[in-house]
Amino acid sequence: MLRLLILICGLLLTSCTGVPDGVKPITGFELQRYLGTWYEIARLDHSFERGLTQVSAEYSLRDDGGVKVINSGYNAAENRRSSAEGRAYFIDGPDVGRLKVSFFGPFYGAYNIIALDKADYQYVMIAGNSKDYLWILARTPTLNQAVLKQLVQQANTLGFPTQDLIYLQPQD
Repeated sequence: MLRLLILICGLLLTSCTGVPDGVKPITGFELQRYLGTWYEIARLDHSFERGLTQVSAEYSLRDDGGVKVINSGYNAAENRRSSAEGRAYFIDGPDVGRLKVSFFGPFYGAYNIIALDKADYQYVMIAGNSKDYLWILARTPTLNQAVLKQLVQQANTLGFPTQDLIYLQPQD
């Protein structure tokens, strides 16, 4: 019985770090170029970010070889900025944009980089383990509208519910 419970828990935890059907993480990823601050441009709604604006993520190296993640955002209802610190680790090797990230103890979620400005590392699109999780980030708080439109179209083609995106920057 204990073995079955361990197997079920293992499968549940693994499924949280999966890749959505029909989606592939990018290859040729370079962590050193990715480190630093990113600003949230658009996202699908989730309870853990609900009501937040001015959302950013700061990535830096951890001593254990992983990535330190600090997500923060402004909560107008509480008139304060809140943040959460997590850790991320590569799943398929350091050149594949597929990581597992944890903000809560031993529980990990998927962090799949599915689009990236490989020339300059100025924008990125990230998916979770299902098509219910999607984020578009940029190095600046705004993103060129043509680039944003292209990323949204790519996400739509992959089957993400782009009509439900929440934009954190003005839209034309």
